[in-house]
Amino acid sequence: MIFRSAIVAALFGSAAAFAPQLTSRQSTALNLAVGETAPDFSLVDQNGKTVTRSKINKPLVVYFYPADSASGCTVQAQNFNEEIKAIRKEYGADVVGISGQDVESKQKFASELGLEFSILADENDEVRKAFKVPKAAFGLFPGRVTYVLDKSGECVSVYDNLADAASHIDAAKDALEEIKPAKAGNPLASFFSR
Repeated sequence: MIFRSAIVAALFGSAAAFAPQLTSRQSTALNLAVGETAPDFSLVDQNGKTVTRSKINKPLVVYFYPADSASGCTVQAQNFNEEIKAIRKEYGADVVGISGQDVESKQKFASELGLEFSILADENDEVRKAFKVPKAAFGLFPGRVTYVLDKSGECVSVYDNLADAASHIDAAKDALEEIKPAKAGNPLASFFSR
């Protein structure tokens, strides 16, 4: 009995040495932090148009996704597409999706879904690396991270959730609501509401 306990303890004790260890770098892997200016980039979208971040002078949702036509990525793109008109109208913002596939893949994906916003080809993952988007699932997959930038390119929100692609739209809209400019109201309205 003691011998069996010693063997079990040795096996499980030594197995812990092979288990992944969380370090502070992994748990705070979102390296483009709130308050930092996002890296500039110029990438080609599904329509052959070059999109340059620094030339967009309005709030921008930049979402990185693992791959065109993957199930979660399809859900995420559809959700952003359903809300793109409201995002543009209510927040004066725009949306771009970025992944590592080529322009041809972007064209096919955008066409299948009828996307009304740009999805950008980052074939060498240079922009993903510049944003320092963490990998997911123990480094096996490209991560799914949404950044919301204000009109000057400063990061105001970072949302990282690989498993729940649909949740990214709500996180983005919440962040856009926080930076939404106040509408100029009628200065006399307070007199008439009494």
